[in-house]
Amino acid sequence: MSKKKKSSPAAASAVCAGVRIGRAQEVGGGVRILDSKDGTVQSMLRKFGTMTADLLELRGWLAELRVTHVAMESTGVYWQPVFNLLEGHFKVWVVNAQHIKKVPGRKTDMKDAEWIA
Repeated sequence: MSKKKKSSPAAASAVCAGVRIGRAQEVGGGVRILDSKDGTVQSMLRKFGTMTADLLELRGWLAELRVTHVAMESTGVYWQPVFNLLEGHFKVWVVNAQHIKKVPGRKTDMKDAEWIA
């Protein structure tokens, strides 16, 4: 009987992104890339505006990095335009903001984006 190896979530989504939508007219984007050869993780952070052109730039950046999965906080209604522009291009999850509040240290939109990724 052969044993089936379970893939870890990191291996299943080697290129994932976290998006934090703030009320201050700003979207924080964080991307984490897992190098399957040596197991290292590379993080990239970038800020975007909230206008449609800015969100399209976010979508282009994520596509350029070959992101396959995007998770974002469900902050009020601010997540909806971002979700609408990313849906259909990536596997998009809206996650519970209560879970992010447990992150240790000083919170910023960029740290949250990296933590979500």
